[in-house]
Amino acid sequence: MIDKDDITGLVLAGGRGSRMGGVDKGLQNHQGTPLALHALLRLAPQVGATMVNANRNLGAYESMGSPVWPDALPEYPGPLAGFLAGLEHCDTPWLVTVPCDTPNFPTDLVDRLATAAAQQEADIAIAATREPDGSLQYQPVFCLMRASLLESLVRATTIGERKIDRWARQHRCAEVVFEDADAFFNANTLAELQSLQRKR
Repeated sequence: MIDKDDITGLVLAGGRGSRMGGVDKGLQNHQGTPLALHALLRLAPQVGATMVNANRNLGAYESMGSPVWPDALPEYPGPLAGFLAGLEHCDTPWLVTVPCDTPNFPTDLVDRLATAAAQQEADIAIAATREPDGSLQYQPVFCLMRASLLESLVRATTIGERKIDRWARQHRCAEVVFEDADAFFNANTLAELQSLQRKR
């Protein structure tokens, strides 16, 4: 098994927020607290250490009490850049990532990803949910990975790879299906953020 103290948790808050009008999504208010802080507080009990990936308003993120690291790549290239920043500063054998805009993700997220990774001797474990028709919907930003994958990710991003799942499939990858799809509801737009306020 993988001990939680061997896992660093990374909240991804480095996006452009383009579908929310360009605002810094992680700092948007959700029930009186910034979205990114919600994610940090939910993640912290599940891991040994936490950090944040952000590219704007770094002081605001630093005030949340965890180290803050900007993208390792220019021009907001997506979550793999956040993964890369996290891996470059990860002092534990494992890194797990969650996005800042999904504050109700499962409280057993990391435990279940870690259990699957250990049982399947995987390098990466990714969350998934089921659509109403029963098909799988992958949630690749909820990703547990070995810190030793840093070199692989450097190579992939150097040649322009931007898709988490394409990079992940190059390695032994475990999939973990979570039955509560609502737990992965994320706020990409202002309307979705307003809808999120009504979810507990």
